[in-house]
Amino acid sequence: MMVPLLLGITLISFVVIRLAPGEPVEAMTAMSPKITAETRQRLREFYGLDKPLHVQYATWLKQVATLDFGRSFAPDNRPVTDKIKERIPVTISLNLIALILEFGLAIPIGIFAATHRDTLYDKGITIFVFLGFAVPTFWLALLLMYFFGVKLGWLPISGLHSLGSETLSPMAWFVDLAKHLILPVSVATFGSLAGLSRYMRSNMLEVIRQDYITTARAKGLTERAVVYRHALRNALLPVITFLGFSLPGLIGGSVIFETIFAIPGMGQLFYQGVMGRDYPLVMGILVIGAFLTLVGNLLADLGYALADPRIRHGRG
Repeated sequence: MMVPLLLGITLISFVVIRLAPGEPVEAMTAMSPKITAETRQRLREFYGLDKPLHVQYATWLKQVATLDFGRSFAPDNRPVTDKIKERIPVTISLNLIALILEFGLAIPIGIFAATHRDTLYDKGITIFVFLGFAVPTFWLALLLMYFFGVKLGWLPISGLHSLGSETLSPMAWFVDLAKHLILPVSVATFGSLAGLSRYMRSNMLEVIRQDYITTARAKGLTERAVVYRHALRNALLPVITFLGFSLPGLIGGSVIFETIFAIPGMGQLFYQGVMGRDYPLVMGILVIGAFLTLVGNLLADLGYALADPRIRHGRG
C-alpha cells in the first residue's frame, strides 16, 4: 500500500500547491515594472504552467519515476536533487542529535515519574509538560536567542560556524560547531521531550497495574527487575509509534528553527521554496517527507513485532 499512498499524497500536494494564491511567474516579475503581460505568458509557457493541471502532474510524475525532481524555478535554475543533496545532511544530523536526546531523556524521566507517582518530582514533571505544550517553538527560540546570545553573549545565534572557522584547529572547530548547535537542538528537543515523557509515564502506569506485574512482585523480584525487565518492554510499545513518526519530523520539524537560526538545512530550503513559489523544489521536499512518513509507519510495525512476540507470531 505504500506506492498508492505515496501517489495519493503527491497528487493532493501537487493540486493544493498550485491552487494556492500566487504563482512563480508573479514572484519572479513582481519587482520588475518593465515586464509585460506577454513576457509573463512566455515565462508560464517556458515552465509549463499554461498547461492543464492533470497534464502538469503527469509530466511531473514521469520525471519523479526516474528520480528527477526537475529544475528549480529560482534564478539559479539548478536541479532540485542537487539542492536537496546539499542541505539534507545538515537537517538529518541536527534532528538525529535532537531525537537521541529526546528519547534518551524522555524514557527515563517518564519511568521515574510513573514509579514515583504523586510525589514532588512527578508534579514538577507535570508542570514541565504543560510548559512544553504551551510554549510556542518560535517564541522559545527567539527568547533563547535574546537571553543567551544577545544579553549574555554566551552562544552564537545563527548559522553553523563562525566567520573564519576554517582556519581553526580541529578541536576548536568542533567546539565552535557545538556552540552553534546548542540553541537549535534545545529548541528542537524541548517540546517533544515534554510530550513524550508524559506519554511514557502514562504507559508505564498502565502496565504496572497489570496482574503479571503483581505476580512478579509476589515472587520476590526487586522493584528494579520488575520495572525494567517486565514492565518496560510493554510500556515501550506505544512509544515505538512515536519513533516511527519521528522520521518525517526530520524535515517537517526543521522549518521553524532552521529559518530562525539561519541554518542551511532542508527546513530553511523548504521555507524559501514556499515563499518563492518554487513548485519543483517544494514538491521534491514533500515527496521525501511523504516517503519518510510511510517508512516510519513500516518501521513502527516492525518495531511492534520485535517488542511483542504475540504480534510477531500473529497472536496479538
